[in-house]
Amino acid sequence: MVFQYKKALPALSKQTAHVFVQSKKFSKIPSLSKAQNDYLKSQFSDRELTCVDGMGSLVCLVNASKGNAHTQLEKVRIIADKVATELNKHKIKSVTISSDNDEHTLACAEGLALGNYQFLKYYGDKSKRQNSLKTVACVGGTELKKSLVELKQVYEAVKASRDLVNEPVSYLTAPQIGKEIKSLSKTFGFKAEVWGRAKITSMKMGGLLAVNKGSLDDPSFSTLTWKPANAVNKKPIVLVGKGVVYDTGGLSLKPTPHSMDMMKSDMGGAAAVIGAMCAIAGNKIPVHVIALVPSTDNRPGGNAYAPGDVITMFDGSTVEVLNTDAEGRMILADALAYAKKFKPELVVDAATLTGAAARAIGKHAIVGMGNADNKTMSQIKEAGESVGEPIVEFPFWDVYADDLKSTIADQKNLGGPEAGAITAGKFLEKFTDYPYVHLDIAGPAFVLSRFNYRGIGGTGVGVRLLYQFIKNKVIKA
Repeated sequence: MVFQYKKALPALSKQTAHVFVQSKKFSKIPSLSKAQNDYLKSQFSDRELTCVDGMGSLVCLVNASKGNAHTQLEKVRIIADKVATELNKHKIKSVTISSDNDEHTLACAEGLALGNYQFLKYYGDKSKRQNSLKTVACVGGTELKKSLVELKQVYEAVKASRDLVNEPVSYLTAPQIGKEIKSLSKTFGFKAEVWGRAKITSMKMGGLLAVNKGSLDDPSFSTLTWKPANAVNKKPIVLVGKGVVYDTGGLSLKPTPHSMDMMKSDMGGAAAVIGAMCAIAGNKIPVHVIALVPSTDNRPGGNAYAPGDVITMFDGSTVEVLNTDAEGRMILADALAYAKKFKPELVVDAATLTGAAARAIGKHAIVGMGNADNKTMSQIKEAGESVGEPIVEFPFWDVYADDLKSTIADQKNLGGPEAGAITAGKFLEKFTDYPYVHLDIAGPAFVLSRFNYRGIGGTGVGVRLLYQFIKNKVIKA
């Protein structure tokens, strides 16, 4: 997608379109006839989107007059996705957006671009399937021009995240995710170090190695670093992403129909933190950030770890395995313990961790919890609201850790039949000694049918949230 800045609205021509986002009363659109303006005015109060044909071009009016600041922006993004559908239906190649509010202009551009995303790599006729829309231009002042440059990087970061989630394990193995990280580091400017089996073994990352025992492919452990000279923080913020590139459940094989079909998406947390690092480094945000990505698939082959096993983790503690399908927490635990070496200001993990989280709130929000202070939790929730990725905070009371007590090890990897999302979070907390936030993105990370501008398949959820949270650190420094 090409993003352009324009000082003034260009004339309409064939295969182009204009989108007007209006948040107050209807204003006359200069490129249209009186009859067309009268029609748009008559529709404005009742409809969110109205489009009129302009002799091979298209003019669309978006009504963004309802709701508060955050809900208006999300509304504009969602309507912009509908605009993208109309533009592609009419074979429109470029669109120009104008508004009485620069934030609405940017939200519209964001919704158009993200809604236009396609993953066509494996289609034989992908050239025929490609959307016509290639260029999004925005009209406004010089500040808008700078914001468009930023939006371009964020869009590319979300695109990279979605691409990773949409790749099948036949391509995206754990070693390959390391290669993808190396490639993205060169594009966006962060540093990357990728460990293979030998290094992971020497580091005694028992959780990651245990989950990998049933696989023919080696595990990987990646460290992504962005440390600008002008960083506003003395201690780094560490992001940790679950990188299970495919999850069969291991010997605790997933039993239900279709339960494995989309398990290529179980590395959605890894994709989120990788994408966030792309956006942060691409826009040169002056915050020291490190991302950790432990990665493997989880299979029942070979010498697969088994229920009843006791695993010695990276930090030396022991875990009784009751279910090998509770594997994400095993690899995250090693990464969270390793994060201690950085003496972080804060650690945030993102993971498609539990079906319990998805069942609790579905695809419309992220389950969040943690031991960070109220100010930090409020800031990350505010970031989520602002980008349309709201967080529902679950309780994180110590009483939930009681369900993890083992009779033969320091803890077990599975709680009781209730509050599964919370007990998973409490398991992970055992490996931390710093302020910690856990984001369970199991619900919104992957969708089977089109879900507004988030598309179909990998949504890239978490990228914009984490980016906005880190960016806000600079604003409030």
